[in-house]
Amino acid sequence: MTRHRALVVAALVTGLVACATNPVTGDRELALVSESQEIQIGRQVAEGAAQQLGLVEDDALQAYVQRLGLKLAQTSERPELPWRFSVADDPTPNAFAAPGGFIFITRGMLALLRNEAELVSVLGHEIGHVTARHSVAMMSRAQLAQLGLGIGSIISPTVAQFGDLAAGGLQLLFLRYGRDAERQADELGYRYALAHGYDVREMTNVFVALQQSARLAGQSPVPSWLSTHPYPEERIRRIAQALTDLPPAVEPRRIGEADYLARIDGLAYGEDPRKGYFEANRFLHPELAFRLDFPRDWRTQNFAQAVVAGSPREDALIQLMLVPGTLQEATERFFGQEGLTAGRIRSQRVNGLPAISGAFQAQTAQAVLGGVATFVSLEGRTYRILGYSPAAQFRGYEATFRAVGSSFARLTDASALARQPQRLAIIRVPRAMTVAEFNRLHPSAIPIEELALINQQPGAEAVMPAGFLAKQVVGE
Repeated sequence: MTRHRALVVAALVTGLVACATNPVTGDRELALVSESQEIQIGRQVAEGAAQQLGLVEDDALQAYVQRLGLKLAQTSERPELPWRFSVADDPTPNAFAAPGGFIFITRGMLALLRNEAELVSVLGHEIGHVTARHSVAMMSRAQLAQLGLGIGSIISPTVAQFGDLAAGGLQLLFLRYGRDAERQADELGYRYALAHGYDVREMTNVFVALQQSARLAGQSPVPSWLSTHPYPEERIRRIAQALTDLPPAVEPRRIGEADYLARIDGLAYGEDPRKGYFEANRFLHPELAFRLDFPRDWRTQNFAQAVVAGSPREDALIQLMLVPGTLQEATERFFGQEGLTAGRIRSQRVNGLPAISGAFQAQTAQAVLGGVATFVSLEGRTYRILGYSPAAQFRGYEATFRAVGSSFARLTDASALARQPQRLAIIRVPRAMTVAEFNRLHPSAIPIEELALINQQPGAEAVMPAGFLAKQVVGE
């Protein structure tokens, strides 16, 4: 196809199938993804995110967030979407939206907020990204950029044609929207919260708290809200300007502090060791009662479905995960994959546990990989420890891959098995006192500056008034 003809076809495609009306602005805009495709892609991405991040196991809390979010969404510009609001089991303050109305907020964000009005402003912002079709616009631009690769991939009505987008998983959740999209989402969140009688003056507290939390943020499989939602100072100024035009309320606007804090009383805070934790390079899992040693100096991360470690040179990866089937079934399924060539496979005992391991080569779309897969059986579960690198680097990593697989062992240390997560406790302050004094009376298991942060106080010497509902963090 000549360049001129390709441009003509592209123009025809854009003119015939790529225009849609934005539900928020009413403007015509590029939209190569239909609403049904948007929903299907979003559902796939949301299911993958829920599996990878995990959801907080608190039905009452999940129902509370769903009820608040749905109340806003059903009076938005797109009430017909299958809206779903979920609390992700992640300690980092964050919130994000998959296409089609699938919204996530982390328990780390809930721990940072102080009231229902703040929560609603965060949910409203994410709803705004969906109602204004920001992710659809970005997906459409990505598809349009691939015109030179074939018009068929753009005009096909099936979700299968968007497989690469859906396979992006979490990446699709963390699209970095431009300034205009963020401004619009802020404005929509403000509007939705105000329409339901919430005190939108609380919205600025969220941005201030997130600013202060940036330096205290811990590692997480997802980036912080400030990372994906930039320019906090500008956003604070714009909300402050909007508040100058806020009309007087006939009745007091809702803040909902006591109700909100009662909902998060007892919520896990920080990393949950019951789902696995690291001590130096050793990973311990109290619930499943096993341990595994990763290489020193490798970057590690504990996901809901897998534990991964990356080499310092970023040319090798080790992954630990549960796999279905017996030891023999899992081994045969892995080494029998098309495109994979197995080396010698041998049965062995790993720290007294039955195991099978073997080297392999696998052809991928990008490169030939070399690796070692070790399968271990413990308490009726089958674990796979998979180490791989480009084939050219494999010999340099083979001994490391085998050593990690051989370190898998039953966890027997009583203190490790008994580890529990830190939790929030809500305490009413009987009299005016500083954060530091409160911490002396009710010691928290976190640094004083972090305690001030989660109570939205500027520092340790800030005075909390009598009757203030303060957060304490209890546990190891």
